[in-house]
Amino acid sequence: KYFSDKGIQTNVTLCFSAAQAILAAKAGATFVSPFVGRLDDIGQDGMGLIEEICDIYSNYPNLNTQVLVASIRNPIHITSAARIGADVATIPGKVLKQLASHPLTDKGLATFVKDWEATGQKI
Repeated sequence: KYFSDKGIQTNVTLCFSAAQAILAAKAGATFVSPFVGRLDDIGQDGMGLIEEICDIYSNYPNLNTQVLVASIRNPIHITSAARIGADVATIPGKVLKQLASHPLTDKGLATFVKDWEATGQKI
């Protein structure tokens, strides 16, 4: 609250419950960062927490705290966060590469290249 009153952006990190996210928003945090992968690691539903926080925040239009999805482990976390309506995510390089990759895309591209080379044409 001290920093938000001074116009200083803040990120409440290591958020593991909707109650913590409510407190962060009420204090005027710029971001709240639920760690979804760490929750998944202990058998809890990390993306369920994102959905719960987004639902709660949508009930209070005067809250301006953005949901920053953290501790992302895979592309499913990214697409789920987008579907749910999270504002931002921190994405590890490995996961970013996985977003652009798909085995059927790779197979299709290899087939296209092989077919093109078989024509003997040049660009």
